[in-house]
Amino acid sequence: MADSLVIVESPAKAKTIGKYLGSKYIVKASMGHIRDLPKSQTGVDIEHNFEPKYITIRGKGSILKELKDAAKKVKNVYLAADPDREGEAIAWHLAHYLELKEDAPCRVVFNEITKQAVKDAFKTPRTINTDLVNAQQARRILDRLVGYQISPLLWKKVKKGLSAGRVQSVAVKIVIDRENEIKSFVPEEYWTITADLLAGKSPVEAKFYGMRGEKVELTNQAEVNEILASIQGKPYIVQEVKEKERQRHPAPPFITSSMQQEAARKLNFRASKTMSVAQQLYEGIELGKEGTVGLITYMRTDSTRISPVAQEETRDFIKGKYGDNYNTETPRVYAKKNSNAQDAHEGIRPSSVLREPDAVKSFLSRDQYRLYKLIWERFVASQMSSAILDTMTVTIAAGEASFRANGSKLKFAGFMKVYVEGNDDGTTDEEKLLPPLAKGDEIQMQAVTPKQHFTQPPPRYSEARLVRTMEELGIGRPSTYAPTLETIQKRGYVAIDEKKFVPTELGDLVIQLMVEFFPEILDVEFTAHMEGELDHVEEGKEDWVRVLDTFYKTFGERLAFAEEEMKEIEIQDEVSDEICEKCGKPLVYKMGRFGKFLACSGFPDCRNAKPIVKDTGVTCPKCKEGAVVERRSKKGRIFYGCDHYPECDFISWDKPVAKPCPDCGAYMVEKRTKNGAHLHCSECSYKEEVQEQDDLSDLD
Repeated sequence: MADSLVIVESPAKAKTIGKYLGSKYIVKASMGHIRDLPKSQTGVDIEHNFEPKYITIRGKGSILKELKDAAKKVKNVYLAADPDREGEAIAWHLAHYLELKEDAPCRVVFNEITKQAVKDAFKTPRTINTDLVNAQQARRILDRLVGYQISPLLWKKVKKGLSAGRVQSVAVKIVIDRENEIKSFVPEEYWTITADLLAGKSPVEAKFYGMRGEKVELTNQAEVNEILASIQGKPYIVQEVKEKERQRHPAPPFITSSMQQEAARKLNFRASKTMSVAQQLYEGIELGKEGTVGLITYMRTDSTRISPVAQEETRDFIKGKYGDNYNTETPRVYAKKNSNAQDAHEGIRPSSVLREPDAVKSFLSRDQYRLYKLIWERFVASQMSSAILDTMTVTIAAGEASFRANGSKLKFAGFMKVYVEGNDDGTTDEEKLLPPLAKGDEIQMQAVTPKQHFTQPPPRYSEARLVRTMEELGIGRPSTYAPTLETIQKRGYVAIDEKKFVPTELGDLVIQLMVEFFPEILDVEFTAHMEGELDHVEEGKEDWVRVLDTFYKTFGERLAFAEEEMKEIEIQDEVSDEICEKCGKPLVYKMGRFGKFLACSGFPDCRNAKPIVKDTGVTCPKCKEGAVVERRSKKGRIFYGCDHYPECDFISWDKPVAKPCPDCGAYMVEKRTKNGAHLHCSECSYKEEVQEQDDLSDLD
């Protein structure tokens, strides 16, 4: 007979925990929060210590009745929501609804959902942590005050339906600031000279370094021609050979932000998808005879700390799998990435390294397997010994000019045997070997290639870059990154173009108004300071009402000033040359989540809308009559199809090009990877590299 009720957030988590606890426990799910501030009003009594007005979330009535009925039939009620601010707040609301005593030891937390961790947690239940609850309340009220008081002002002065959020607005401004940097960027010319040499039968690629031992930057063709003239006919003599051993250290275990960044780089996951799949791995996966197991520890964390028990298990695993020389002398301990890190949880890791990815692959979906493999490999590598590389730098003289060639060879793989961290520029860690060379050796010159380049503007933000920037600036916390990115897209303040954030005209306008009337909201340092204040509330060092009161004194003054001084702005849609085929009115350009589209100017009477078709200039390879145009799927992914659809059903995820395959005559497609662009035949194995536009290697 069950004598205890356990309440968690989700059915999946309930199923896993129920199997561990046995028949004495009833485990039910609250399906997330049960109470929240009302949607129809601010729901905060500013005059009375910012008292929140909570109401039951619509649709939760039957769930709450079921929980209350179940609570009446048992001796003990345990609240086992996630171990963070949100989880503590869910537990607090449940405790109020179920009328549990304030000093009741009803709160149970665990960093991983494994049998031992869950059973240990139930041995030491605690009271609800009101500091954590107050930190969550303060953030919720703070965001409500900003959103529900600025948004109506924007509706009245600009356009109905607009909204402004505290952290989201800062994220949009970061995107806009980057776009302005790109627009104002003035490219600068620079040149490189590459010497292709031959040492015996081994090729050596050397880059121009300088003249008479001094480094020289080449900024124009005249300088390049002078260098080329000075080395004409000169022998290439090895001047210096430097060899040394270099260590490379592993990356720390994942935290929320680094997991989102690496999943974007290596798996092409968006932040929201990464968190959704990670939640599934955390809550539990059915592993056949082993039963349901939480495969990873809690995924909302900014700490790289690892428990000694997990470290010891991992060291034993590494010794058995790879050999003791792949272990460090003592377990690795990683410093906090930034001073704002809370260190409340461990880093993200497998609940047991003994569950190797391939051993559980058959029980996982493709996405679950790929993310679990990434987390497992990253964690195991983080505990392994450093890699050792033999590096070689050769200085080669041609007259008074000097060239340098660099090579490296992996001497000991260390952690690189398991995993190597990705990077945003797409470079790889391929070995570049140089032949044995000694001072005085003469090397045969094959070709000397000058090349003109121009400095490039800073890149637009991908999701991974924006998350990293927010983390570095102290904006948001692990639980807020993914929702923030989703929100700014849904509101139409940014669009996605080639997987990069581009600000919309609407986003630009709203941020301009925010900068003018609410500069503190968009001040990165102020926003980071507020995050720090919320952290202090969580730690019991600060009163949450005082934090809100201090903020609202300035904010309230700004709000009153904006009400008086903000002028009404009418947004005019840009009219296109096309006419609506349904009602005859002009079509106008609108900005949606995935960029611009065409819509009827007669909205809402006419709701006709269609995508903007981009012609690739390629004739359809299937029907030979239509043109290949760029389209978007419902999820915003770009693909290519015939404009004679549905008569012709040609479709391609890769961009077709006009050039036919020289081997078989089939159409070619352009594929872009981190290593550059290539043309691939759609039928055979032919492949060729796309030449860069700045390649001027035919210069004298």
